[in-house]
Formats: sequence, C-alpha cells, structure tokens
Amino acid sequence: MTIGARVLKTGMAVALAIYLSGLFGFASPLIAAVAAIFTIQPSIYRSWQRVADQVQTNLVGALIAIAAVRLFGHTPIAVGLVCIIVILLSIQLKMESTIGLTLVTVVAIMEAHGQGWDAAISRFLMVLTGIGSSFVVNVLVFPPRPRRQFTEQVHQAYSQLSLLLRTSVSNEMKEQVYGQEKDKLLGILRKLEERYTVFEEERKMLARARTSHARQLIVSKQMIKTLQKGADLIDVVEEHYFASSSAVDWSDRFDRQIEDLTKYHEHILLKAEGKMKPNAWIEPEEEREDRLVKDLTAYIQESPDENKRLVFVASGIFEYGYHLRRLDKLLDQVNQREGQAHRVRDEAKSETNEGIL
Repeated sequence: MTIGARVLKTGMAVALAIYLSGLFGFASPLIAAVAAIFTIQPSIYRSWQRVADQVQTNLVGALIAIAAVRLFGHTPIAVGLVCIIVILLSIQLKMESTIGLTLVTVVAIMEAHGQGWDAAISRFLMVLTGIGSSFVVNVLVFPPRPRRQFTEQVHQAYSQLSLLLRTSVSNEMKEQVYGQEKDKLLGILRKLEERYTVFEEERKMLARARTSHARQLIVSKQMIKTLQKGADLIDVVEEHYFASSSAVDWSDRFDRQIEDLTKYHEHILLKAEGKMKPNAWIEPEEEREDRLVKDLTAYIQESPDENKRLVFVASGIFEYGYHLRRLDKLLDQVNQREGQAHRVRDEAKSETNEGIL
C-alpha cells in the first residue's frame, strides 16, 4: 500500500488546523479539523474554487443559522429545518460539494448560540481556519501537477493494455489473472478520465499558455481515446475470436498485427516525451494491413456464416491502428506549432536585446 500526496496533505492540513486553533485560543479544534478535511482537493484550481464556494455557502449558512436562532431558538426541529433550507440553497447555487461542511457550520453555530454571540462567531472562525489551512497546505506542500500525473497514468495504462493485447489471441494467461489485469486496466482508464478533467481545469488558471495548453489537451484526449480503443479490442477478441471455428488459422496473423500496433503505441508515447529521434520511422507497414484485409475478405467469402466473427476482430484491430496513427499525426502537428512558437519568441527576444544594445 502506497501513501499518496493527497493523503499526506490531508493529515498535514488537519495538523495545521489543530495547531492554529490552539494558537487562536479556540475552545476545540474539532470544527477546524473537519473543515480542513472537507476542503482538500486534487488540484490548485479546484482547491481555490472549493475555498471560494465554501466561504460563500458557509457565510450564508451562518447568517441563516443566526437568524433562525433569534426567531425560533435552537430546538432540534429548528436545526433540522435550517439544514433543509441550506441544502436547497446550496443546490440552487450549484455548490452541492459544499453542503457537508456548511451543515457542520450551521449545527455548530445554532448549538453554540445559547452560549452567546461570541461563541457563534468563534465557531464560524474555526471553519474559516480549517478551510485556510487546507488551501495553504495544498498550494505549498507537494502542489498538484496534473500533467505529470496524467503522463504517469498513461504509461501505467499502456503497460496493462500491452500485456493484455499481446496475450489476448495466444490465450497464454490464466483466466483469473487475465481478469484481474483487465480490471486494473479499466480502473486506470477511469482515473485517467478524472485526471483529464483536472488537467482541463488547469487551462482556466494558465492565461498566458492557453493556446499551448489547448494543444496538449487535444493530444491528451486522443491518448485516452487510443487506450480505450485498445481496451475495446480486448473485448472484441474475448467475444468473437474464440467463438469462431477458424480462429486457429488466423492466430499468427492477428497476433503479429497486434504486436506491431502495441510496439507502435509504445513508440508514440516515447515520442510524446521527446525520447525518439526526430526522423525515426515508427509507423507499422500499411502493406501488411492491406494484405490482411484482402486475405481475410477472400477467406470469409468461402464460408461467410462460419467466419464472419473474424470481421469484428479485424475491425477492432484496424480501429485501434487508426487512432494510433491519428495520435501520431496530432503529436507531429503540436510539436511543429510549438517549435514555430519557440522560434518566434526567440527572434523577438533577440530583436529586443539588439534594440537595448
């Protein structure tokens, strides 16, 4: 079991909230600690957004709680009704993620009002202390780097995909192990989608690099799409290949084609990181695919009913190859445009320096 940065930062945010609670003389650090737990987020943008939302909804909740205590007292029914109102307001403001902490604020303030206004205000300040502690820790300690984390997860997904594809047709892996490895792949793909969303949100904070970031987003989206097409190919092989009576006759051809594509996929990822030589030829031979299409078409025509399942397998292979080539071309276009942008900036700096001299 590994301890991630978010786990560490949650503990540090709680510790900081408790420390500040003692420093400010709060009666109890519990509310500040709970607020810190609710506020920690996987990205700087989300953290800032959560802080802004939490402050707004908690302020509204606090005002409603204080008004409700003055009008109805702090009876259990009054607390319950105020909680309902706060939930509805949070939903109306599209800040559902802040409901939990806002309800904590409401209950704490209404319960403390019997002790006077000072206690109610103090508890609201406890919430703000926890929110602030979480934000400070998230920004200063192991700040989230969605792009690097996305790249690492892409490589993890490719490693799982490559293993499953290379053994899918040959059927060398035990079924139980194969199922476990496939579940790992699907789990990583789900995390990749979530990471892409965080990566996309970064663009809102990078005003200077929006064009470059937009290009990277397009490439990242295609990376996910390509991995998903590889996963779809695994499903197609499972469903159709072994159900075909002619599967054995085509095992070597399909296996070789899939091997070429997985190698091509690996080279593309290396190219994306700048690890490939500039003019290295990494694309598989299209002639082999053309021969496969012709031979498979002729073979199926001999006995369409028995062999038509092979068409689905071949289609999955070609679909995977198509998205690999599309990813390769996108990378070339992005690298070319970013190279041009760098040259323009260098020329502008050179002209500026000459003018100063």
